[in-house]
Amino acid sequence: MNLVLQGEDVDSVALKNLAKITGASAIEQITPQAFRLVGGHDREDVDRLCAEAGLDWAWVPTGRKLADFGLFVTDMDSTLINIECIDEIADMQGLKPQVSAITEAAMRGEIDFRESLTRRVSLLAGLPEAALAEVYEQRLQLNPGAERLMRGLKAAGLHTVLVSGGFTYFTERLKARLSFDEAHANELETHDGHLTGRVRGPIVDGAAKAAHLRHARERLGLKADQVIAAGDGANDIPMLTEAGFAVAYRAKPVLRTVADCRLDHVGLDGLLNLFA
Repeated sequence: MNLVLQGEDVDSVALKNLAKITGASAIEQITPQAFRLVGGHDREDVDRLCAEAGLDWAWVPTGRKLADFGLFVTDMDSTLINIECIDEIADMQGLKPQVSAITEAAMRGEIDFRESLTRRVSLLAGLPEAALAEVYEQRLQLNPGAERLMRGLKAAGLHTVLVSGGFTYFTERLKARLSFDEAHANELETHDGHLTGRVRGPIVDGAAKAAHLRHARERLGLKADQVIAAGDGANDIPMLTEAGFAVAYRAKPVLRTVADCRLDHVGLDGLLNLFA
């Protein structure tokens, strides 16, 4: 196994110390911010030492290539983008604190997602549809490394899926912007140019996210270990456990425990450095 280490500033002393305790045979530089410790063995204190040095880390089988995978599935809010769209929409109603509190509880796994979505969307009743455009154009930003990640995945031939407990208004625009192969999310119901406070059709929750991943995997004829999934909250756990390689991006504690890789310091494109 190889241990890949990444950070904004990789300290050489910490790097050599980690190489020593893992028994790595060599240190290879991937980029100025990423290094590969070759042929090491897992140790319990790797997590602690990396946290102290401000490093992201992941164990990767020797010789594993990005092209060995065939499918990448990612969450949208707070993973691909920097906001929770529903919280910003609620801000247009002066209700961001109330909605954000429900959002945070759901992401920590304290509230059932379906219940939390229904409660939050109901608070948006009467809001003009134009508020969605304002959020997309003025508040939504891609998280660092998102565009480079997507280019790298496409170059390696992976099928890409955006799946979200958020809303189709945003996923469809991001699908076109970043060239995702498909996107799935909840559709906000509207009437006379205003939100009704309801969702149209089946709710995309954690189970639905996992189902979309499975359907894409089966349709492409792939095995579980050929799938990468990325997310940040409790609603992403079913999806990440279906994937062969799970990535937690700036994740809540409840999700971190099921991830193969946690990106807390580098951008989303740090995923590209993990594989040969």
